[in-house]
Amino acid sequence: MTEPQRIALYGPEFARNPGAAYARMRAHGDLAPVELSPGVPATLVIGYEAALEILRDPDTFPRSSEVWEEEVGPECPVLPMMMARPNALFTNGSEHARLRSVIVDSLGRVDPASLREHVQASADVLIDRFAGDGKADLIGQYARTLPLLVFNEMFGCPRDIGDKLVRGMSAIFDAVSAAEGNALLAEATGELIAHKRQEPGADVTSWMMRHPARLDDLEMAHQLTLLVGAGTEPEQNLIANGILLLLSDDRFGGDLAGGSMPVEDALDEILWTDPPMANYGVTFPRRDVDFHGHRLPAHQPVLIGYAAANTDPSRATADRKGNRAHLSFAGGPHTCPAKSQSRLIASAAIEVLLDRLPDLDLAVPRDVLEWRPGPFHRALVALPVTFPPAGARGPRSTGTAKHGDRAAR
Repeated sequence: MTEPQRIALYGPEFARNPGAAYARMRAHGDLAPVELSPGVPATLVIGYEAALEILRDPDTFPRSSEVWEEEVGPECPVLPMMMARPNALFTNGSEHARLRSVIVDSLGRVDPASLREHVQASADVLIDRFAGDGKADLIGQYARTLPLLVFNEMFGCPRDIGDKLVRGMSAIFDAVSAAEGNALLAEATGELIAHKRQEPGADVTSWMMRHPARLDDLEMAHQLTLLVGAGTEPEQNLIANGILLLLSDDRFGGDLAGGSMPVEDALDEILWTDPPMANYGVTFPRRDVDFHGHRLPAHQPVLIGYAAANTDPSRATADRKGNRAHLSFAGGPHTCPAKSQSRLIASAAIEVLLDRLPDLDLAVPRDVLEWRPGPFHRALVALPVTFPPAGARGPRSTGTAKHGDRAAR
């Protein structure tokens, strides 16, 4: 049988215009042959209903494969994002349920009002640093840093350890220096666990340690790796992509100019069309499976194309406002347990920014913005903006973000 021509999910061309790649894939039906990095084949699920079927069937499509890991070897650049780990993302059955309960229960103790207040206060600190300049890179100076500040607060993580966690996670998302990034993650999570064993507090890390499931240090390290991965890289992309949409799409810009700030509507749109995790939810069939007209070989990776499945022509809709049926937080037993916190952080971050800098504009045309290569995420390199210089705000006196008027342009 002739090997199918695979579409690359790596390199600058795919990063620049993934939509064109997904459009070419549609000729294959609900699933398409892809390459995650040179010489690493996979199948990408691009049909909405097919994606849901796989997400809801972990028995046929479990989350790890030692067979595949041995085939690709330790030098494979995407291995750190796809390798089996004893965490809630890559386990199945009762073990998955046990590990997930620790995360769900611990995150459930986070007070939403306090979380929003911390996001707002952290946002103000960051904005104060560039508000007087009249220009900024909202990736390097805002969207990348804010989730880290929030993570450090939620998890009782010292800043130097948090910096290591983010550097390590960025490396494995980009599939560049992934082995070094993985080692840095292991070092940083070990340091955080040792710190919280000595100094427990009212934070997610300490609550996880005290959970009745009684995680050992290795299990703790892998849950923390999962949570920093979900809470920093994708969060910065959700914030940045939401800001970009609000600044560049007339459907939202017109509302902004009129004085309202439809941030939640923008987030709904982004999660449907340009989700921060574009392709993930890695599964490995236990045996050869015939599925939607395709033969899926045993132990070979099958990924969910969240962006492609969400934009499946069969799901086309004129209005996505308030529509939360997208797959950007996955589905089935592995649905993201932190989706409410994720939306809260992103919406508060964007609201404060537009409150503080109501005449924000892109400094360059949208089509010249650069995107970070990588098969998994949808991430800008930089987001340069301009605005009339503004003064520092000072300490925030209330936990509720004000929705100030945005001046007409």
